[in-house]
Amino acid sequence: MLPLTLAAIGENNFIKMICGNSETKIFLEKLGFVVGGSIIVIHTIRGNVIVNVKDTRIAISKEMASKIMV
Repeated sequence: MLPLTLAAIGENNFIKMICGNSETKIFLEKLGFVVGGSIIVIHTIRGNVIVNVKDTRIAISKEMASKIMV
């Protein structure tokens, strides 16, 4: 298990765990980041990550990405 910030670009990963407080978990769930869900890193910019989740591209900060374990 590793944080999303270290995932390879273009590789299909599955979310194994979401860390953080309940507000963070709820926020990420509303964006589509759920345990067991598929996620692909499209691009990284200074640690910030653009991902493809549920056929939608989403940009998240390095801090948020580090809370998502794949």
